[in-house]
Amino acid sequence: MGAKYTKGCTGWLIVLVVAALVVAAAVFAIKKKQHHRDVLPVPGPPGALDQKYADALGVALQFFQVQKSGKLVNNKISWRGDSALNDGKEAGVDLSKGMYDAGDHMKFVFPMAYTATVLSWSILEYGDQMSAAKQLDQAIDSLKWITDFLINAHPSDNVLYVQVGDPDLDHKCWERPETMAEKRPLKQVNKNAPGSDVAAEVAAAMAAASLVFKNTNSKYSDVLLQHAQKLFTFADTHRGLYSASIPEVQTYYNSTAFGDELLWAAGWLYHATGDQTYLSYVTVQNGDSFADFGRPTWFSWDDKRAGTQVLLSRVNFFGSSQSSNAEMKGLQLYRKTAEAVMCGLLPDSPTATSSRTDGGLVWIDEWNALQHPVAASFLAVVYSDYMLTSRTPEIQCSGKTFSPTDLRNFATSQADYLLGDNPMKLSYLVGYGDNYPQQVHHRGASIPADAKTGCNGFKWLSSTDPNPNIAMGALVGGPFQNDSYIDSRNNSMQAEPSTYNSAVLVGLLSGLVTTSSLATSFT
Repeated sequence: MGAKYTKGCTGWLIVLVVAALVVAAAVFAIKKKQHHRDVLPVPGPPGALDQKYADALGVALQFFQVQKSGKLVNNKISWRGDSALNDGKEAGVDLSKGMYDAGDHMKFVFPMAYTATVLSWSILEYGDQMSAAKQLDQAIDSLKWITDFLINAHPSDNVLYVQVGDPDLDHKCWERPETMAEKRPLKQVNKNAPGSDVAAEVAAAMAAASLVFKNTNSKYSDVLLQHAQKLFTFADTHRGLYSASIPEVQTYYNSTAFGDELLWAAGWLYHATGDQTYLSYVTVQNGDSFADFGRPTWFSWDDKRAGTQVLLSRVNFFGSSQSSNAEMKGLQLYRKTAEAVMCGLLPDSPTATSSRTDGGLVWIDEWNALQHPVAASFLAVVYSDYMLTSRTPEIQCSGKTFSPTDLRNFATSQADYLLGDNPMKLSYLVGYGDNYPQQVHHRGASIPADAKTGCNGFKWLSSTDPNPNIAMGALVGGPFQNDSYIDSRNNSMQAEPSTYNSAVLVGLLSGLVTTSSLATSFT
């Protein structure tokens, strides 16, 4: 009996050992095949600062101070002063604030409002990280300078001023903003001259900003939200392109569609109000018409689709308990499309864009080349942090898996490139590092503060000397596809900065400055 028992026990032991080996081998094979699936820990409160990105963030935010119009308060840019104090006066509105869009003195509301929306988004996601780097107050100050202007630009429900200045006249002058004397006419959209794109973008900016100020200035937040809701109604009811209503803007900020802005604005209004009708608007009613589900696009001042897809992925990641099945299906489509956007960015993805420089920069357009990679990298950092906070281990890219760290590494590579890790060894962020562009295409920076030029200061445009004033924080247009850069003031293709580039850069750097989990709700 004893011998029989021992033999049976040994047999079962062999079976168990073999089974264990099979299971172990299977687990090993799965982990080897899908090595990205380990869920990284949620970072929690802000961690240690990465000083490189903290320093760069502090520099980048200064460009908003450089671009301010109006009666300056606590001005820290020594060569800037009050300017455009009479903007809007002819119509009985105060449009003196706001920001000049680039190296000129125009106020184009379409890109200015996009700047405010992205800056708000950056603060909402990464305000704690900005605070850790001692830059949050600076970011909020810059945002409010724009939103003060936007409130005044919307004097009645169906009227929005969308441009200050004559772009043809402005571009025939080379002068400091403090000494401008030419007329600065106004352009508006209204029921008879609609502008759904610009009105919806302003609505998005005000809705997003209302969340920024909700806990610190509730009255101001309420005012912003009221304007946002009225502007969205105007934009949706009276549909049309603002560049069709105002043909002269087509040369400068031509809008290619308005459906993306309507979705973008409704998405922000849903976050700001919790009103389910806005969620239904973007999912059930208009998603199929305007979102281009399944097709990745590039985020920019003109195209908000990728930004909207990431923003609404937030709702899918962190839940909407009151959503209907149809709304949930729509949110899943936004998230699936956002993942397609991410897959196009990751260099090892089967669907990665092949349009990159040899130095590794995503390169889409020779004009303002840094706009698209910086904006895409901002979205990648945000999406990576949505994954981390929601404990989502991976995304699938045509059968290959990638982790939140892969997305963050992509964003870091693009940030490092523009900060000097590139074949030119040039920092494209003016004022950061020891080697950055000296001839930025920027009127105020190129003319000595005591010069008397009138409109005709073109000798300063053609000068080959470095700018007498440093446009701190300016992100210039960027390199050619061969990674080269020509530092010439006349080279506006590469040398002109813009406030909307600065907005996405601030978002990107804020996401990289330290690690932190994101709030699962903006409210």
